[in-house]
Amino acid sequence: MPTLFLASASPRRRELLMQIGVPFSVLSVSIDETPVPAEPPDVYVQRLAREKALAGLALLDDASACVLGADTTVVLDQQILGKPADKTDALKTLLALSGREHEVMTAVALASPAGCVVRLVTSKVRFRTIRPEEAEAYWASGEPQDKAGSYAIQGWGAVFVSALEGSYSGVVGLPLCETAQLLGTHGIEYWTKSCA
Repeated sequence: MPTLFLASASPRRRELLMQIGVPFSVLSVSIDETPVPAEPPDVYVQRLAREKALAGLALLDDASACVLGADTTVVLDQQILGKPADKTDALKTLLALSGREHEVMTAVALASPAGCVVRLVTSKVRFRTIRPEEAEAYWASGEPQDKAGSYAIQGWGAVFVSALEGSYSGVVGLPLCETAQLLGTHGIEYWTKSCA
């Protein structure tokens, strides 16, 4: 069976892979995540996932290796909402999402010596109205500080989510259905070890 490497520092992606029993090792990669001018969000997120996977593969000298890369972005009115620069940025983002529907795009890329395949999963998330004092309190919790869109659906930010259409795990950071299918095409099995 091919050896799987995860090119991500995200603890959430590690937890999701462990959830479905996929054995893997973690690789540390660094790429420039700056959007190209006029780059559409779907193109941007797929490019980053591909670049992460290929950067990881370039670190290895193993013909049986496969490297999984992923990237998630929050999109409102076709604008990419990345990780907040500071409190002001986070509060502005949360209040922009308040009472509205936005998209969460997660791209997954699997690179091997045979090439690189990318899948894109888009989910729709609707927020209830967020009061300014709630946004302040949420920022003070520390949770939004390193999250795309300034929230975590798997954490305290879940209280803002009134509806979800699509992949919950995709919003967290790794769409498990599509990831398992992608791994299967390369002979990488899931449910192979217990994470209990």
